[in-house]
Amino acid sequence: MKEEKQEKTNVPQSSISQESKKLSEMVKDQSLSLLDRIESYEDIINIEVGDTALLRARNIERETGVRQLFLKFEGGNPTGTQKDRIAFAQCHDALRRGYDAITVATCGNYGASVALAAGLAGLRCVIYIPENYHTTRIHEMEGNGCEVHRIKGLYEDSVNYSTAKAESEGWYDANPGGVNTPLQIIAYSEIANEIYDQLRDAPKIIAVPVSNGTLLAGIYRGFVSLYKRGKTSRIPLMIASSSTKKNPIVYSFKKGLDHCVDLVPEKIKETVVNEPLINWHSFDGEEALYAILQSKGGAYNVSDEKLLKTSKLLKDKEGLHVLPASVAGLVALLEMDREKDLEPDRYVAILTSRK
Repeated sequence: MKEEKQEKTNVPQSSISQESKKLSEMVKDQSLSLLDRIESYEDIINIEVGDTALLRARNIERETGVRQLFLKFEGGNPTGTQKDRIAFAQCHDALRRGYDAITVATCGNYGASVALAAGLAGLRCVIYIPENYHTTRIHEMEGNGCEVHRIKGLYEDSVNYSTAKAESEGWYDANPGGVNTPLQIIAYSEIANEIYDQLRDAPKIIAVPVSNGTLLAGIYRGFVSLYKRGKTSRIPLMIASSSTKKNPIVYSFKKGLDHCVDLVPEKIKETVVNEPLINWHSFDGEEALYAILQSKGGAYNVSDEKLLKTSKLLKDKEGLHVLPASVAGLVALLEMDREKDLEPDRYVAILTSRK
């Protein structure tokens, strides 16, 4: 998922414990064995990343009539988004494989995550940002020692440029849709394990905001693994939700396609609200569309108005302050209930970012 342009006061700031900072010094200590350094980095991951809250939204249940609505709040990660899961996983992989530099293209959040993870790992971090994006998270990236470069064109152009630099310079490629995509999907699959740990089975439906589709694909793969191991009685229906007519995954599903098609870049208009959700090419769109189809799920378009309205509802009823785009899955669930009057069961919406 691409990242948002936002006011500085709304930018999630990294928060790392003193223990993790001490462990980082051990990770960077070349006099220690690689095994000891990797173990120290794994300790950082265990302290800082994942095990985010799964909250029962009882007040929204009372307001809407949905039964057993759960919110998986990814804002508890150190930079405030789910991106920390894949950033730390890839820096761990880069460290283990002997890389000394990592690169990624970003519009904000993912870059902040990779910069933090790389800084703690002692890796050189090179980030490329489209020249027309002006995220204030650049200060955060640079504060973690990252090199930030502006690239002409769209987000997708920056990804292609970063990937090419990784190949030519021998850097670790942390971009979506690249050689390390399977690792990203595995990292996101841990969300399924965390949901299972609390619910002790799979929910009926999981609704996920989508842009590149990696997050939804990872959660689906996690539940497939749990089901095959006999841990759950079912695989949840996967629901993708994104900005109206501005995402290839949702567009392709609604057209009845079995493959993900690109959109026309010139027809996509971004706003401050929808920017984290939109793109003309979803790098992991095939994986996400496969997950929706195999789980007999669905896809929803949501407007900026509904994103803003639902984020306010979440703040007023549950006390959660989240980026409006991160409630896209919740909007879809509430839309489904209005359309179909969902039967009593357990439903989960993924909230991808705190405000």
